Amino acid sequence: MSFRAHVRHAAAAHGGTVVLAEGWDERVRRAAEILEADGLAHAVLLDRSMEGDARLGRVADLLAARKPEDIRNSAHARELAADPLRFAAALVALGEADVAVGGATCPTTDVIRAALWAIGSADGIRTVSSSFYMDFPVEGFSFRDGECGTVEGDNGVGDTVLTFADAGVVPDPTAEQLVEIALSAAHDRRLVVGDEPVVAFLSYSTKGSADGPTVEKMRTAVERFRAVAPDIVADGELQGDAALVPAIARQKAPDSFVGGCANIMVFPDLDSGNVTYKLVQRLAGATATGPILQGLARPMIDVSRGATADDVVDGAAVGILQAASSNSGSSSEGA
Repeated sequence: MSFRAHVRHAAAAHGGTVVLAEGWDERVRRAAEILEADGLAHAVLLDRSMEGDARLGRVADLLAARKPEDIRNSAHARELAADPLRFAAALVALGEADVAVGGATCPTTDVIRAALWAIGSADGIRTVSSSFYMDFPVEGFSFRDGECGTVEGDNGVGDTVLTFADAGVVPDPTAEQLVEIALSAAHDRRLVVGDEPVVAFLSYSTKGSADGPTVEKMRTAVERFRAVAPDIVADGELQGDAALVPAIARQKAPDSFVGGCANIMVFPDLDSGNVTYKLVQRLAGATATGPILQGLARPMIDVSRGATADDVVDGAAVGILQAASSNSGSSSEGA
């Protein structure tokens, strides 16, 4: 089973309601049809403005309660609530939908602002970030030669799936932000892929082979990550080959907890993460699902303005799996 098929199959078992903020877009409308026809979720399409919608008052009240300093009066609150992105995010925050999807016609920053205002970040997380799920045909990882176990045996996914984080949101994360990025990626990987996270904090250095400010940042990040998540296998700083190839890990980092079997790759900055995911996608033939926003109290999915209808469906399916856990959580104050 491919990763895409796995995610859709798993999402169908959960079901729920997905609100699609850009219902006027043909790709989004087609995605709604697929979600309904395949039994993945009930799809709610929004229009360009929500004026006249019976839910507008509830949304306006939520926005005013979360950021009262940004609201002039009740009329202003209703005006802001009529924006489809804020409206969609608010429906999720109010429990009237499980997942919101936006971004087909607007930049990522707009989606994140709407999500932070209406939904907020997850408990204990201040950094909203993103992950790409990179799906490789299993034969592409023959260099592991079964040393890292079989993904198929663990969760029904026949391909190899790596999580790349953060490759879409935070330009130059601090060590503290890298910890939160890794925590969010590990949390979501268990929900979305279904296996146990193995985290590599990446660098141009492996365990002291070089030095520099970014190397030190990754060393600090992995130390702090281990302190807050001792149950998750993690190591760093590691070069990419030491993180991915067991034979090289034995040479470069023989005592590494990861042992060349990483499935979550934490990049030192957005440049390295974004460049890497695009190169891997084009040169290695990997299928990229994302960027998937992580670290929110409840799911809001950002899709690319170049997304296809299938991309919207896949994003919504990932959001449904995120919702399986987040619906029991609570949001923090809007930012």
